[in-house]
Amino acid sequence: MTVQSGRSRRLTRSGRWLRGAVGIAVLFAVSEAVTRAGIVDRSYLPPASSIIGRAAELAGDSAFLGQVRHTMTAWAMGMGIALAIAVPLGLILGTVPVISTASRAIVEFLRPIPSVALIPLVELLLGSGYETEVTLVVYASVWPILFNTIYGLQDVDPVAKDTLYAFGFRKVEVIGRVSLPSAAPFIATGIRLAAAVALIVSIGSEIISGFGSGLGIFIGQAQNTIDGTRDVLAGTVWAGCLGLLINALLQLAENRLLGWERSRTEAAS
Repeated sequence: MTVQSGRSRRLTRSGRWLRGAVGIAVLFAVSEAVTRAGIVDRSYLPPASSIIGRAAELAGDSAFLGQVRHTMTAWAMGMGIALAIAVPLGLILGTVPVISTASRAIVEFLRPIPSVALIPLVELLLGSGYETEVTLVVYASVWPILFNTIYGLQDVDPVAKDTLYAFGFRKVEVIGRVSLPSAAPFIATGIRLAAAVALIVSIGSEIISGFGSGLGIFIGQAQNTIDGTRDVLAGTVWAGCLGLLINALLQLAENRLLGWERSRTEAAS
């Protein structure tokens, strides 16, 4: 049963990758065909092969790779800080009802404010560079991790907690032994959602600010070049590939660290 379920999981995963590859191939073929046939002007949409070729050329451009490094550094710093803030705060709000009730109004007020709306204010206070970008990434990334942590804690089996309390365990021990492990899959999902949001905010803030360094700056400045559309789309391809890579690595880490949760769920079903 276990061997068969493991084989079925591998086949399902391979099928997802295959369907994704087919979707990309179809999009590539359609884009190439409509451009080559003259249905769409090449100045608006260059051939897909030209865009991919330009994206491949950029892999050998040290200046461009420096821009990508800047964006990924800001992304990593923002995600690290957001994780350090959101998980402990989520544990507090999810386990201490008094604090959760007292802070609910503040949280609900801040959560809907989009990060891009804060760009002028943050730049005015912190100037340009990593400080502004990392601050915006932290602000945008905190919410998915925070709320997934809270939701995960609300989903913990109360019988498991009551059992430990009956054996004399303290609240901190119950959180460490039951609540946090049970909420871990929710937290992992929040991290993957936050990672995508963080990359969007990092690149978007660079494009909107219009100065400094980063992949967003490359995309924004490419509009003013002779072959601007192709460079913009090539930079966008890089952004998409970075997003895919980040998600794949996080998914791999989640499967390695939380494989027990998937096995438990499959055994229960």
